[in-house]
Amino acid sequence: QVQLVEPGGGLVHSGGSLRVSCAASGSISSSYVIAWFRQAPGKEREFVGYINWWGGSRTYTDSVRGRFTISRDNAKSTVYLQMNSLKSEDTAVYYCAASPTSLEYAAARSPAKYMYWGQGTQVTVSS
Repeated sequence: QVQLVEPGGGLVHSGGSLRVSCAASGSISSSYVIAWFRQAPGKEREFVGYINWWGGSRTYTDSVRGRFTISRDNAKSTVYLQMNSLKSEDTAVYYCAASPTSLEYAAARSPAKYMYWGQGTQVTVSS
């Protein structure tokens, strides 16, 4: 069993930066993938990016590539989402999710592939 907790989030002006974190507890093996999703009001949950827990390889969806960075601190069992150059369209509830098995990029974009979810944290970007 894995628990994910997401402190952070908040309100930031357009063009600003914000970092959200995802603290994991429980048995996380080297095969785990930790992903970030977001969901804006009235929209489907959208894949943002993911990182492999052990190897650290990561990938992002096109709309955030170059602006967002996912990193991890294995000692703290925490994954971070650093968001720079924020835009109003980045406003959403951000969720971290964990899969116990590695995922190819196409599969990783599907929320159904993830077994564990955080409670979500609100990120609001004012224009």
